[in-house]
Amino acid sequence: MKRRSVEPIYSMCVQPSFIIGTYNEDRSYNFAPITWVSATCEGDSYMLVISMFGSKKTKQNVIRDGKFSANLVNTSMLPLMDYFGTKHSVDKKVEEPVYGVGHGEVLEVPTLDESPWVYECEVARSVETGDSTTFFCPIRNIQMDENLICEDTFDVDLTVLDPVIYSGRYHSLGKMLGRIGDFRAKHTAGSAERNSFSYKQKL
Repeated sequence: MKRRSVEPIYSMCVQPSFIIGTYNEDRSYNFAPITWVSATCEGDSYMLVISMFGSKKTKQNVIRDGKFSANLVNTSMLPLMDYFGTKHSVDKKVEEPVYGVGHGEVLEVPTLDESPWVYECEVARSVETGDSTTFFCPIRNIQMDENLICEDTFDVDLTVLDPVIYSGRYHSLGKMLGRIGDFRAKHTAGSAERNSFSYKQKL
């Protein structure tokens, strides 16, 4: 594969799309799309890592209350994603879609009924980088679609969740390709078969 060098101005950061749920000071709910989301671990626990830019209301709520819901966006939720991303636009009126609001089972946070996978998170610490704040958040609870069956920690079929992936534009997933180690096994089996064939040819 041939590559060429270009200036570091392009965004090829593959990011899952979430709608973050918080409460405003008057206890009305607030939802905002965020794609700067990743994960890390601390000890035996997973943490959601989320970055927010500027002084948006959602960021202020997270700083004040120290908790939020992260509602995974699937492809059917794209109109909702766009709505929450443009509802405060001064240039145009945006018609509000119909959506249901629930609540956290462990934390007092608003959730979206449409999401197939919801994290309930608390903020443990944050790091400032310019105008952005990155929050490191232990996951206190996960609400998942009852039709999704997970046999172990890493057995989550994303093709069932149908998540929206963002990298400058919205993308969806194709098919599930396999598990860790599947391709090494196939490669090893294929190499053994080729070597056996070569040996027979020599005979």
